[in-house]
Amino acid sequence: MTAEGSAKRVTRRRVRTRARLLEAAFGVFAAKGFGRVSIEEVCEAAGFSRGAFYSNFATLDELFFALYRERADLIAEQVADALAGDGPDLDVPASVDRVTEVLLLDVDWLLVKTDFLVHAARDPEVAGALLGHRARLRHAIADRLSRAKGHTELPAVLGDVDGAAHAVVAAYDGVTTQLLLDRDVETARAWLKQLLTALLTDGGSASGRVG
Repeated sequence: MTAEGSAKRVTRRRVRTRARLLEAAFGVFAAKGFGRVSIEEVCEAAGFSRGAFYSNFATLDELFFALYRERADLIAEQVADALAGDGPDLDVPASVDRVTEVLLLDVDWLLVKTDFLVHAARDPEVAGALLGHRARLRHAIADRLSRAKGHTELPAVLGDVDGAAHAVVAAYDGVTTQLLLDRDVETARAWLKQLLTALLTDGGSASGRVG
C-alpha cells in the first residue's frame, strides 16, 4: 500500500472515530448534563480509549462545542429545507407542520442546547456561537417570508420579516421551556403550531392574500 493510500485510510478512520465520539457524547450529555460528564464516560460510551479521545479533542469543552456546532448547523439546514417546500408561495399550515416536526421532537437536543445556553450566559465566546446559531435560524425564516409571493400580510406589530423571524424563535423558546419540564411533546407541538400560525397569518386567518 502506498503512503498516500495509508494516509487516506487513517484519515477515514479518524473521521469515523470523531463521529462516534460525538454521537456517544450527545447521549451522555443529554442524560447527565455537561458539567457532570467525564472524558472516561464519553470514551466508555463510544468504546474508545482516552488516546482516541485526545487524538480528536484537546478537552471535553472542545468536544462539547464541536457537538453543539454540528447539531445546530443540522437543525438550521433542516429548518431551511422545511421552509423551502412550497415553491414561491407559502402554505403557512404546511410549513409550520414541517418546521415544528424538525424543531420540537428531539428533547435530548433541547437538553444539550440548554446546557450550552448556561455556558453562554457566562462566557462571551460561547455566547457568540449560540447567537450565530440563532441568527441562522432567523435568517432562514426571514428569507423564506421575504420570498413568499402569496402570503398574507404579517401583523403590523412585528414590523417586517426580521421582526417576524425574531417572534417565531421567541415562541419556540417559550414552548420548548415548558416541554423540558413536562415532556409532553404532543401538547407542545400543538401549542407551537397555534402560536406560529397566529404570528404568520395575523391571527391565523388564511384569507386576504397579497403579492
